[in-house]
Amino acid sequence: MDVKAVLQLIKEKNIKYVDFRIVDVPGRQHHVTVPAPEVDEGTFEVGVAFDGSSITGFRGIEESDMVMMPDPASAFVDPFTAVPTLNILCDIYDPEGNSYERDPRSIAKKAEAYLQETGIATRAFFGPESEFFIFDSVRYDSSQKGSFYFINSEEAVWNTGEEGSNLGYKIRNKAGYFPVAPTDTQMDIRNEMCDLLQACGLRVERHHHEVATAGQGEINFRFDTLTKTADHLLLFKYVVRNVAKKYGKTATFMPKPIVGDNGNGMHVHQSLFNGDTPLFYEKGKYANLSDTALYYIGGILKHAPALIALTNPSTNSFKRLVPGFEAPVNLVFSKGNRSAAVRVPLAAVTPKASRIEFRTPDSTANPYLAFAAMLLAGLDGIKNKIDPRENGFGPIDKNIYELSDTEKQEIRSVPGSLDEALDALEANHEFLLQGGVFTKDFIKTWIDLKRSDIKAVVQTTHPKEYELYYDL
Repeated sequence: MDVKAVLQLIKEKNIKYVDFRIVDVPGRQHHVTVPAPEVDEGTFEVGVAFDGSSITGFRGIEESDMVMMPDPASAFVDPFTAVPTLNILCDIYDPEGNSYERDPRSIAKKAEAYLQETGIATRAFFGPESEFFIFDSVRYDSSQKGSFYFINSEEAVWNTGEEGSNLGYKIRNKAGYFPVAPTDTQMDIRNEMCDLLQACGLRVERHHHEVATAGQGEINFRFDTLTKTADHLLLFKYVVRNVAKKYGKTATFMPKPIVGDNGNGMHVHQSLFNGDTPLFYEKGKYANLSDTALYYIGGILKHAPALIALTNPSTNSFKRLVPGFEAPVNLVFSKGNRSAAVRVPLAAVTPKASRIEFRTPDSTANPYLAFAAMLLAGLDGIKNKIDPRENGFGPIDKNIYELSDTEKQEIRSVPGSLDEALDALEANHEFLLQGGVFTKDFIKTWIDLKRSDIKAVVQTTHPKEYELYYDL
């Protein structure tokens, strides 16, 4: 869709307002709304001004003037507003017309441009599987007077003993994949989410209940190129959250919102194409993977400790990334094995569908940054021919959790905390600077932001500490 098509759509749909959206460094969306009669071709040429000093990770107050430059190809009609509203994603520029180096969407675009500069491929495709919980309620507080969180769900196993009627058919821990109604209470909600996603232009492939109790779900939408997929993931989260709100519920993509059951991952499928030719397929080799695919895997696994500072960037991420559970903490690759950090899907795979799946990430990641970083790590593997088979990264086609202690000791693991991941990023980020995609300034900004999160969590008294230490 170009500018003329957007302006025509405004007329055809009787659009009253146009909502211009940007994403901050951590990954939250922000918006400015303009009456439709004020939007014309000039709006797309000069952009929409905003205060960058009020956006997390952007500029200081002394240089706060910034500009949103609308991308007409991203336009979609908002399915939730009371009056017809058109939403448009924007890139961020400074007043001199330069692309802002801390704009996550611009970083994603630079990664795609760098891919073409390398001559390795023309397009990179990404397909995230972003899991979520739908709770009936959530309450939390952290202050001097106390600290707690409380969640509830009509599906939760802990509600079988509560007062009331119809308390059967609760989902037991790790038994949520994927029973029919009445145990699955959220099919209508997920159906409506899918209807609206399709109305907004996404191609939905399927949806289902996920493993955990208390309303865990998954909706898969069609893969696309890097920046478009990141755009789609923001739209996906927007629709999931707002449909949940419509039903009087609340949705979260937190990696580990409940104790003692599975968390929310974001398994990211990836492949490279040269024109229409898939580059990850070679029949007869291990899992029908080409050398290009193996080197890409090698780059992902070699750089994983640093990469995880961008793909799992919350302190809560490491409540999910715990050894001994289904979470993929082992830095190896395997065909079809979900206990490996990198899995090679085998079921119903054609040459064009040949891909690798990095299972470690979660949805607290800013998708523009995470996808760009994964691509750069993979390209570094290809350029330097990092063969995962020669670097201790597998393949391992056994259940890793059933290996002997001696065998397990030979397998490297992901960092055990966000602090460790940030240390790894500080020590190893040259691969992110290739092609000017990330800058040293941005990486320092990211590390500083995330260390402030760590400090806030570490310095807050935890309710569990009362249980452990109050009577000592």
